[in-house]
Order: sequence, then structure tokens, then C-alpha cells
Amino acid sequence: MKRVTGIGGIFFKCENPEQVREWYATHLGLEIDQYGTSFEWRHSDDPTQKGFTAWSPFKASTTYFEPSPKEFMVNYRVENLEALLDVLRSEGVTVIGEIQVFEYGKFAHILDIEGNKLELWEPVDEKYDDMIEARTF
Repeated sequence: MKRVTGIGGIFFKCENPEQVREWYATHLGLEIDQYGTSFEWRHSDDPTQKGFTAWSPFKASTTYFEPSPKEFMVNYRVENLEALLDVLRSEGVTVIGEIQVFEYGKFAHILDIEGNKLELWEPVDEKYDDMIEARTF
């Protein structure tokens, strides 16, 4: 069973997300919306399939990264979230909360050995693509 298949997103805390987004847009040319941006790429085993990696600054006061006190959270793409969580639980990994299901994928959270919160995402890239296309940058 494959576990992690790629990085689904990079999320980090900052004092002023709007200014940070503007800085990255101005100086690095990122196409930014209210959440950040998404980088499109192609699957190596099937170049007709798109994949995405999200980049998003969060307010320093966000509670979304809890219980981790860290300034960042990495989202990892996975293929079978339910099966992976079963394996991780059997290995003694801390799973936080329940699986959340959206039309663009399933999400779950775990803690690594140092208490970093990690987000696991079983994506539905076609639906995520539709959401990206609907955004106006």
C-alpha cells in the first residue's frame, strides 16, 4: 500500500496573511486569491492527470494547527486515507479527530513524533481543478 504520494500543501502562520499574500504576488509572481495559491502539476505515471499543491498563509492566531504549537503544517497527498489511518493507528500514531469529507477529497490529521500536526488528503483532483478554475485571481 502506498502511503504518502506527494505534498498537497504548505500552510504557515504569519502576522498579516493579506500582506504576505500581496508580497508573494508582487515579488514572486504568485497568482494569489484569499486563500493563497495552488500549483498545478501532472502525474508522472499519467501526464493527462492533474495534481495540485496548495500554498496558504494563515493568521498567527489560527487554531487550525492545534494541538501542535508549531508555525507550520504540511498537507500530504495519500491514496487510501481510511486504510492508511488503520495502519497508522496500529503503529501507535496519534490520529486527531475524524475524517472530513468534501467534494474535492477526504482529510484527516495526525501528529508526528515531535507533535507536528500533519494533514493527510485523499484528493479528488478533478473537483479541486473545478474549484481552481472557478477562482478569479
